[in-house]
Amino acid sequence: MSEVGSSVTRMSDPQSPPASLRSSLAAPSGRRTFLAVLVNTAVANVTTSFLWFALTFWVYLETRSVLATGIVGGAYMLLLAVFAMVFGSIVDRHRKHRVMLFSGLVTLAAFLVAGGLWLALPEAALLDLGAPWFWLFGGVILAGAVVENMRNIALSTTVTLLVPAERHANANGLVGTVQGLAFVVTSVFSGLSVGFLGMGWTLAIAIALTLAALVHLSTIRIPEERPAADAEPAPLVDLRGAMRAVRAAPGLFALIVFSTFNNLIGGVYMALMDPYGLEMFDVKVWGVVLGVTATGFIIGGGLVAKFGLGKNPIRTMLWLVIAMGALGAVFTLRDWWWLYVVGIWIYMALIPPVEAAEQTVIQKVVPYATQGRVFGFAAAFESAAAPITSFLIAPLADFAIIPYMEGADGRATWGALLGDGESRGIALVFFFAGLFMVVAASLAFLTRSYRILSRQYGTAEVTDDVGDAARTADVE
Repeated sequence: MSEVGSSVTRMSDPQSPPASLRSSLAAPSGRRTFLAVLVNTAVANVTTSFLWFALTFWVYLETRSVLATGIVGGAYMLLLAVFAMVFGSIVDRHRKHRVMLFSGLVTLAAFLVAGGLWLALPEAALLDLGAPWFWLFGGVILAGAVVENMRNIALSTTVTLLVPAERHANANGLVGTVQGLAFVVTSVFSGLSVGFLGMGWTLAIAIALTLAALVHLSTIRIPEERPAADAEPAPLVDLRGAMRAVRAAPGLFALIVFSTFNNLIGGVYMALMDPYGLEMFDVKVWGVVLGVTATGFIIGGGLVAKFGLGKNPIRTMLWLVIAMGALGAVFTLRDWWWLYVVGIWIYMALIPPVEAAEQTVIQKVVPYATQGRVFGFAAAFESAAAPITSFLIAPLADFAIIPYMEGADGRATWGALLGDGESRGIALVFFFAGLFMVVAASLAFLTRSYRILSRQYGTAEVTDDVGDAARTADVE
């Protein structure tokens, strides 16, 4: 593997995408290719999210266990953290189209196994938390959902491949918009599917959609050169190569830490948002609520696609994380459905700009040949934060905080702040988690790493004059 340059201003790496590819979005064929990949990835995300949301709803409704939903959600992020580095290494070593095909095939196989378990076992056996069948059934679905995330890492590098550098932020915003639209569809139909059709038919729908997306993906052709072979055999998890690439851009590791702030509060939401909503709404209504609030994804991503992220995406990201924390501290202070719904909508509108900021910086300061490993490293580091908080908060809330707030002492102590109503224990967790986010992101502005990375981003230049190699690139 070739060494990455020691400065972000040295971006003329021979493995960078050729100029004819990087600017191909301006051509109708390039635009169609990018949009086809984007839409296909959105369909794949819809399918896995549809089944994953449905599994979470089904488990909670049948068991009423916050602990079970917290473990299920936390395990997803934990496995994503464990395998993200593997995914990033695979993305760098293979053509992106083949990576996406492989991801789709593995996801389809996992969902088919889950379908076989559903047909072979009674529903009561699959819902017995003390038996292995529940964990096997959920684990297989979990595996399919985790592997599907390999496509998202490949998609981030595809933006670098097909979109000119000055349009990266806008393209990343477009990605957020499409994913937000997918989330709308997923949220609405997951609740409706579980409520009206049950988990069996929901699983069948997910299998059919996964197969359809895979067939469509096989028809897409992405112009890309074959990645150069490493000088030495590299391990499956190329941690050393990822660390070299991260260190080559001063302050980049700090950016990953900044992005992790968002995932810290995300772990709390993962464990408690659905139980809070399902106590407030019927499952069918809750699915519609999530679908409506997910339009915030579309608005937030659309604003980034239109206006970008400003001259300093890092500063923009930190202010948005502070806003997320403040929002998390107040949107459950009262047991008012409209306050919760508005708060979720605003929170979802803030997610695409935060994610687009990190992606835009990495796409500018990291050579194309190592971007997969850097995106994988970032995903591993950031995803590890959510399961930590999820695994800690779910049992703590289930066994201590919720019973405490249901008693006289808890209501007397916190009643003036949180008011009366259901799920005041969950509201107390949201309040303190949000305050922590505000403090952590505010302190980040004072760090030396923030100043260095902001300066490096402002002065880094990506050179696109790599010749016309793309004109002879193989097209799959």
